[in-house]
This record gives sequence, structure tokens and C-alpha cells, in this order.
Amino acid sequence: MKIKKITKKPVLRNNIRNREHSRLKGVVSDLSQNCEDLGVKIKQQADEITLKSGQLRNGIEKQMRSEEQIHICTKAMESATDGIFIIDAQNRDFPVIYANQAFQKMTGYAKREILGRSYFFSYGTNADPRIVNEIKYTICKGNSFHGEMLNFKKNGKKYWNSLRIAPVRDSIGSVTHYVGIQTDITLMREKELEIGEQREELLHVTRVGKLAEFVSSLAHEINQPLTAILSYAQAAQRILENREPELHKILSYIINDDQRAADVIQRLRVLLKKSAPEMKLLDINVLINETIALIITDATVRNVALKIELKSDLPFVLGDRIQLQQVLLNLISNSFDALESSSHDAREILIRTSRKDTETIIVEVMDSGCGIPAGNIPKLFSRFFTSKPDGLGMGLSISRSIIEAHGGRLDGKNNPDRGATFYFTIPIDIIKGR
Repeated sequence: MKIKKITKKPVLRNNIRNREHSRLKGVVSDLSQNCEDLGVKIKQQADEITLKSGQLRNGIEKQMRSEEQIHICTKAMESATDGIFIIDAQNRDFPVIYANQAFQKMTGYAKREILGRSYFFSYGTNADPRIVNEIKYTICKGNSFHGEMLNFKKNGKKYWNSLRIAPVRDSIGSVTHYVGIQTDITLMREKELEIGEQREELLHVTRVGKLAEFVSSLAHEINQPLTAILSYAQAAQRILENREPELHKILSYIINDDQRAADVIQRLRVLLKKSAPEMKLLDINVLINETIALIITDATVRNVALKIELKSDLPFVLGDRIQLQQVLLNLISNSFDALESSSHDAREILIRTSRKDTETIIVEVMDSGCGIPAGNIPKLFSRFFTSKPDGLGMGLSISRSIIEAHGGRLDGKNNPDRGATFYFTIPIDIIKGR
């Protein structure tokens, strides 16, 4: 009997299948783990990308804000009315690397003329070297500067400015730049000067007022002994009547001169007296003759020849006798002073009247003195301006005010040859004039 051999192939296949299944299961498990790991990594990377994206977005926003702030700051500096500039402190020439519009306008230099050049070139050659050196010394030491100085524009025009310069430091404290602010204070300085001049004028007016009071009091005191002298001379004249004719004649001179002195004192007191103007019809020629009578002695002492050319039959004018006489006295007195400064032998003053037109009379006081310096002509009638060391500077200003109050005009000019002429016009009284 033949025995059939049992094969093991099914078992082997099962084993192979099982091993393959196990291997595949392991591969699937590994793939699943790898997928999980990959998912975690992808999530981590996605989180990192989100974070970095947020950081990048924040950085962009910060940069945009910074750029916006820089833009705003630049616009603000460009719009400022004060001059703003930045200096490179690491360059020993201190070149300007920024200058706003106000700085350019203030100095008169264009931006291309400023940038890259030393800051100190803008001061020019006329600036005070002591202040310029002080600024250089201060910023070389890394300190701040604050002061006022007279500066000059590109065209040479002067202007006052308040200057403030401060250092800009880096993170370790080293000075890298200087920022400066320059303010034009010319108007402020002019106002201060004007206030100072007004204060001086007020003090001057006070002193002049006190002087007028003193002179008025002095005139009163002098008038008393003059009255006594007159009484004594008249008494002696009565005692010596019909005797001692020569002595009687001398007494007559004393009486006449005493009365004339008293008359001058009285006119002086009237001139200094505070009173409202008294407008009356006046003969301008008569007024001039009366004024000459007051000053003829002074002219003789000064060796000055007083000449008159008075137009006859002039109409009357309406005016205040004392005020117009004050104007004439002032003009003649100024001519006396001009002749003192003159080296010419001819010492003459000519007073002339004439008709300027059908409605106006003109009075001229002409001298052969030193004339008026060209620079003084625009200031002649300014209050308290004087070219005399002991002058008050009020005469011409007051005289012009008086003439203008009378409806006329007072002015002055140099003569063609030498000397000067001051002249004033005064309207004719059309209704009551001759």
C-alpha cells in the first residue's frame, strides 16, 4: 500500500501572510505616527509663521508709524516760524545737514548755500567775533548755548536773534549732532529801544518842566530888583531935575534900559506861562520887529548882523502872538548857534517875509553858518533830537507843532552856497485881512 505524503504549503502560506500582515500593520502604524508627527510639525511651523507674520505686520506698522512721525516732525519743523537747523558734531567744521524754511528766510541764504557748509559761515564777517567764538567754544565742549546776538543777512541787513543750541547724544552719551533754534527778535528789540527812548523823553520833559518853573521863578526874582532900580533912578532924576544935565542923561539911560530889561523879563514869563492860545489878528512884520528888539543885544554880543527884508502891505494873519514869537526866537537862536560853528567871516542872519500865494505868507530865517549835515535833515523835527552838546532837542519839534496848529508848515533846507534857511508858512485871515 502506497502511503501519500502530507504537504505543509498551506501552513507556510499562512505564516507568510501573517508576517506580511504584521509588517504592513507596522508600516501603517509607522506611517500613522509619521503623519501625526508631521501634523504636529506643520502646526508648529504654521504657528511660527503666524507669529512671525504678526511680528512682521507689527514691524511694518511700527515702521509706518515711525515714517509718519518723521514726516510729521519734518513738516512741523518746515512749518515753524523759528529757524531750525541741525549740525553734524562729528565733523570739526560743523557742517549744517538740515535747515528749515524759516532759517533760510531769516539768514537770506538758499538751502543749497547752507547744507554741507560750516554753520558759522552764515554769521558773515560783521558779526561780533566774541559771541561767535563763545558759541564755538561751547559746542566744542559738548554744552548748550543760549544767548542773543546781532546778526547779518546775506544782503548785509542787520537783525537780532535769540539763539539756542543743544547737543544730541547717542546711546553711550557721545554727541553726534547739535540742534539749534534761532528766533528773530528784531521787532522786540526795536520795541524795547522805543520804550527806552520814550522813558528818556518822559524824564527829559520832566526836567524841562522843572527848568521852566525855575526860569519863571528866576524871572520873578529878577523883576523885583529891576523895579527897585527903576524907582531909585526915577527918584534921583526928580531930585536932580534941572541940575547936572549929564548925570540926568545917564539916569535916563538907566531908566530906559531898566524898563527894557523889565519888558524882556515880562515877555519871558509870558512865554513860560501855561495858558490857552489867544488867537488874534496880527501884523507879521510888527511881530518880527518886536522879536528882533528882544534879541538884538544877544546879536550884538555875538557880533552877528541881523538884516530884515519885510514885504510891505502884507495882510493880517490870525495867530497867537506869544507862540509865533516863540517860533521866531527859536529859529533865530538856532542861526546864532550855527554861526558860532562857522569859520566864515560873514556872520549874517536875514529875516524875510513875502506872499507865497494869495492865501499864504511865508517867513524865512536865513543864516550864513555851517549848514545842516545831510544825515541830520530827516531828523531835524524829531522830538529831543539835537546836534548841540547842551541842546534840549525840543525847539524845532515844538515850533513845527505851533506852526501846524496855525494851519501852516515849518521846514528847513541848506542854502546853495552856505548856511541854512528855516521857513514857515501861515495862512492869511481871508475874512479880516487887509
